[in-house]
Amino acid sequence: MSAWRGRDKSQELERLATLAGEASAEAAHARVISEPVAPPAPPDLTAAAFFDVDNTMMMGASIFYFARGLAARKFFTSSDLAGFVWSQIKFRLGGRENKEDIKTHRERALSFVAGRTVAELTSISEEIYDELMADKIWSGTRALAQMHLDAGQRVWLVTATPIELAAIISRRLGLTGALGTVAETRDGVYTGRLVGDLLHGRAKAHAVRALASREGLNLKRCTAYSDSANDIPMLSVVGTAVAVNPDGGLRDVARARGWEIRDFRTGRKAAKIGVPSVLGAGALAGAVAAGMAYRRR
Repeated sequence: MSAWRGRDKSQELERLATLAGEASAEAAHARVISEPVAPPAPPDLTAAAFFDVDNTMMMGASIFYFARGLAARKFFTSSDLAGFVWSQIKFRLGGRENKEDIKTHRERALSFVAGRTVAELTSISEEIYDELMADKIWSGTRALAQMHLDAGQRVWLVTATPIELAAIISRRLGLTGALGTVAETRDGVYTGRLVGDLLHGRAKAHAVRALASREGLNLKRCTAYSDSANDIPMLSVVGTAVAVNPDGGLRDVARARGWEIRDFRTGRKAAKIGVPSVLGAGALAGAVAAGMAYRRR
């Protein structure tokens, strides 16, 4: 009986991951049709690059910065923000993602935006990017993305962050588009539920496959970049995989499979834990200050 239950659970998780991936690919494809980004070189129509965001394209976790921005706008309380802070510190010090932490915090974030309009959250996301994220981009990873653009290839972000925020990050960086977690909406208003599951782990691989089908890409000619062992499924579906600022698990797999490794972190300590611990303390101080600031208004 337990074996059957385990199989049923596995099948349901795979179904949700597939649904999340297909929903993200559909949303990303639609956004590019309405907001095309022309490559600076003659287009290479069958090759593309896929970049994870958190600790790959951006220092730290984008959802944490998003939460800080929402807290400053009174979307939730300082105690709610503390949960995001602790998750961010664990992520920065350990350089690892915990799917349950990610799921819990993103579900909480979704509950805070339920009833809000897509237009309102998109506008707020633009402001939050400018305030908290613009100076957190890894210049080395950004240069890798530009290399693909210069070759006429499309460049996509692939992240568990809400697709609205992911699309803004992509647009600000001059990239093609973004695959992100899709939140359910009705008549332009968030319901507080996800379409499928988070775009995480296997869901990212499904999203990349689905987008490749829609865009006419040859995955063997595509490249993927990530820092996390959680993204091994995505890295494994393309012809070239690159580990960027890798955690221990991904570094081991990259070495075993002969994948290229790029590390833009500096210092022996940073190479070991992901980013300097002082950044975790800075995140905590900044988050507390933000919480105090909005309470004083």
